[in-house]
Amino acid sequence: MPLRSHHVVAVVAASQFLASFAPAQSLPSPSRTVFKCDEGGRVVYSDVPCMGATKVDVEPTRGVSKLSGKERIGNDVRREVFQEQMADALKPISGMNAKQYDTFGRRLKLSSEAQRECRQLDSQLPALEQSERQATGGDRAAVQQRLFGLRSRFRDLGC
Repeated sequence: MPLRSHHVVAVVAASQFLASFAPAQSLPSPSRTVFKCDEGGRVVYSDVPCMGATKVDVEPTRGVSKLSGKERIGNDVRREVFQEQMADALKPISGMNAKQYDTFGRRLKLSSEAQRECRQLDSQLPALEQSERQATGGDRAAVQQRLFGLRSRFRDLGC
């Protein structure tokens, strides 16, 4: 099976190269993870983790479509749709859905150490989030502190 993983890397790299021909936009793609934070009694939503944050998964809108009888979408949405179509086309080869394909392509640019750490964080974060939901009192504060550290590291690495 090592041959298959090399093949997947080559196919993903080629599709990333093809996607680079799409018009570039100066803004990075939006984060789909939003954190709901309580700052001094005020609720604040941010893409940056904070202490005691609640993770909110969001799906950004794809713009206004067919409001005037014509479909109007921006270059960023076109690029995202293209990436999803590539992921669907490559699924029989790669075995990855669109979200996994996007994550794989993004992490391809990271060093091998960072990729390894991202994989570790992928398994640690859900378990710690579950622990936070079940924790009470002082235990909860300790779990939240650890969770904040892991979420910050995840973001800093570019996972």
